[in-house]
Amino acid sequence: MNEQTGLEMYQLAARLFPICRSITGKGTRETLEIIKEILPMLHIENVASGTEVFDWTIPNEWNVFEAYIEDESGKRIIDFKDNNLYVMGYSSPVDRFVNLEELKKYVYTQEDQPDVIPYVTTYYKKRFGFCMEKNRLDGLRDGIYHMVVKSELKPGYLTYGELVISGETEEEIFLSTYICHPSMANNELSGPCVAVQLAKWLMGFEKRRYTYRIIFIPETIGSITYLSKNIDKLKKNVVAGFNLSCVGDDRTYSYVASRYGNTLADKIAVNVLRFHYPQYKSYTFLDRGSDERQYCAPGIDLPLCAICRSKYGDYPEYHTSADNLELISPNGLQGAYEVYKKCITALEYNRNYMVQCLCEPQLGKRGLYPDISKKGTYGEIQNITNFIAYADGQNDLIDISNITNISIEKLIPIVIKLLQEGLIAEK
Repeated sequence: MNEQTGLEMYQLAARLFPICRSITGKGTRETLEIIKEILPMLHIENVASGTEVFDWTIPNEWNVFEAYIEDESGKRIIDFKDNNLYVMGYSSPVDRFVNLEELKKYVYTQEDQPDVIPYVTTYYKKRFGFCMEKNRLDGLRDGIYHMVVKSELKPGYLTYGELVISGETEEEIFLSTYICHPSMANNELSGPCVAVQLAKWLMGFEKRRYTYRIIFIPETIGSITYLSKNIDKLKKNVVAGFNLSCVGDDRTYSYVASRYGNTLADKIAVNVLRFHYPQYKSYTFLDRGSDERQYCAPGIDLPLCAICRSKYGDYPEYHTSADNLELISPNGLQGAYEVYKKCITALEYNRNYMVQCLCEPQLGKRGLYPDISKKGTYGEIQNITNFIAYADGQNDLIDISNITNISIEKLIPIVIKLLQEGLIAEK
């Protein structure tokens, strides 16, 4: 593994972590501008509030400038400047003095995790509120408290980023990740950071079979917006796609299937994880929770699944202040990056291959077989002969990997050698 690559991704996450992001607003645009510094070809698109996108309407833009709760002495009990999660996402402005009993009506806590700040939003209904550690709230004394949220909700834009890396064909691999959560590391920043690194790697290819479409969007409303503008093109061109989220810790790997689990993306995800981390956790579409909900919806039906580390919703720090920079690591990010690189490389080489001679080819005269045959030497070329045995035009590279129990990573050099020798051809 390249430790420097993992460190670069982690450093980007640390830079983005303090920014207050939401489904709209200055924080999202600031995040995209930082990504654009690394990926200058990134196109940033603004879609106006009030725009109808399928069954949804893009809401007013939200920006928050200050938010806090003070006690009678003027001491700030919580302050948005200390942690973005202290204010409820999309909170309306408020400036009110209340007693403790009334204050508690506007403060959200995580009952089963009394030392964390929960992540709470109110995107589509006008209200105000705060979030706080339960132990902190329980420790407050009777008295008068000053609630202040200085925010604005007014017509503006939903903003997303799109990067298209052209290949030899119009067929596309689609990568989607989201940029709408404030100060959460695994559930938010890991996805964009891995996507940025994958984009840098892809642009270094001398030759790409596929075109790669990588988007950085707000979750749910962002994917719905993007689909509403691009659905015909996506349905025509996308052959496989992945939703990148929660790819930064190093506890496990997880696979979340498409609606029926039968797409090319599913097929490659299961194959790569089988060899990379056999203990991976497998989830059906019934366990969905991110933008695969939109991409795999009836009538959309894009061939997309997800590979995560600890899956969203299934780790205790999820949607709380405990999902911080200590939860993710350079090694965790690097591991996810390597898995996606393996998936993409496998897709680039995935074809149906047909052997070009009858019976076994003579590998020795091509330098592919040992000069002396004795007990123990056959194992060195068994992978080659097993590949050839199933290169009958009916199986693609993933099928052959599954049948022979040889990883695609090991099969690719064999494919290259056999193509060079003219012993196989793409069917």
